Amino acid sequence: MRTHHYRYPVKLTSEQRDFLETMMHTGRIPVKHYLVARVLLMSDQSQSESLCTDGQIAKMLSISRRTVIRIKQRFVEGNLEVALTGSFPRERPERRCLDGKGEAQLIALACSKAPDGHQRWTVRLLADQMVQLEYVEHISPETVRTTLKKTNSSRGW
Repeated sequence: MRTHHYRYPVKLTSEQRDFLETMMHTGRIPVKHYLVARVLLMSDQSQSESLCTDGQIAKMLSISRRTVIRIKQRFVEGNLEVALTGSFPRERPERRCLDGKGEAQLIALACSKAPDGHQRWTVRLLADQMVQLEYVEHISPETVRTTLKKTNSSRGW
């Protein structure tokens, strides 16, 4: 008998298995979720009587072997929710790098005289100066531009 090396071994708990079976039998789920449930149930190593290879599962469900592997990967590396939704939750960076005080400092800087050697402020120059004066750790020129635009600055931004 040939041994298979499973890169992403799926081991469902009894609760997960019951949830997937119930979900499949309700009949009111998207086809994508139905396929994910079938793949996971057919790949479940805790149920040795129903163990199939990735190729066999793909053939039975008329999907590619790579799709089977991706579904299993999302389940093993994430969880059941990740496998069903198809994506890992994204870690979003803090949206606002300038608070009210930072915005006030930026506006005051933009309204001040441009540094020697420059006729006027540019967004890049303002961003560099904000970091140099240690108002912020880092700031992009685009953040400077959108902040000045948001504040209805009359300086042309």
